[in-house]
Amino acid sequence: MAEITAKMVADLRAATGLGMMECKKALVEAEGNFEKAEEILRIKSGAKAGKLAGRTAAEGVLAFAIEGKTGALVEVNCETDFVAKDVGFVAFANSVAKTVVAKKPATVEELNALVEEERKAVIAKLGENMSVRRFQVIETANNLVAYIHGALATEGVLVEYKGVEDVARKVGMHIVAAKPQCVSEDQVDAALVEKERHIYTEQAIASGKPAEIAAKMVEGRIKKYLAEVTLNGQAFVMNPDQTVAQFLKENGSEVVSFVRYKVGDGIEKKEVDYAAEVAAAAKV
Repeated sequence: MAEITAKMVADLRAATGLGMMECKKALVEAEGNFEKAEEILRIKSGAKAGKLAGRTAAEGVLAFAIEGKTGALVEVNCETDFVAKDVGFVAFANSVAKTVVAKKPATVEELNALVEEERKAVIAKLGENMSVRRFQVIETANNLVAYIHGALATEGVLVEYKGVEDVARKVGMHIVAAKPQCVSEDQVDAALVEKERHIYTEQAIASGKPAEIAAKMVEGRIKKYLAEVTLNGQAFVMNPDQTVAQFLKENGSEVVSFVRYKVGDGIEKKEVDYAAEVAAAAKV
């Protein structure tokens, strides 16, 4: 049997929001497999997929650039939120985005080579390490608009659309707020749908419902799940009485694709125990 450590339990609790004992039991049942333990907890608790997302833990900003029919969204990271707010760092991020559109590098490594001298100059000035983490380019015959949320510029989206720019920008604001995975149902990963179907089926069986009713419950929940994860199926945040698809249609517009980033997604930040550091320093 795999050893279940306190850290494993704590990490699972942080990811799911469930109790320590529940998390430990799930890890034991899953023989230490973190993803399997998450699935077990979802089946038993009825938790939604969105609530099991990993915690975001990194500093930095997003930036975009659009030139004609080409647009780019980039994430540039630094060590502290203090530097993330610095005008020099923000200017560097904007420069990186413009470089992506102008030079169209194929990889992050190629992009880093293009901006390395500028990066070193900003590091020398601010005294903190920084890096270009990721970028995505959209080249299209359609139109492009971007939306970066808030003064901290930590969440944003690049939207490819047909129709009215203001309508597309409003939908971009919705995307940042509601975090759809894709535009339409046909774009949802089939493996994810089957995973949800399995979880809902196990939940229905556990509830003691007859097979025929359980099957209808599962299909109803799959339909709801698809509406929740697709842009077109979501209730529009500015008018929940209509879906995004309905809002776009009545305004003669269409979202073709989008790229959404949140600074630090999937990066684990190092936890600093300042009290321990001070105590250690006092002993020197």
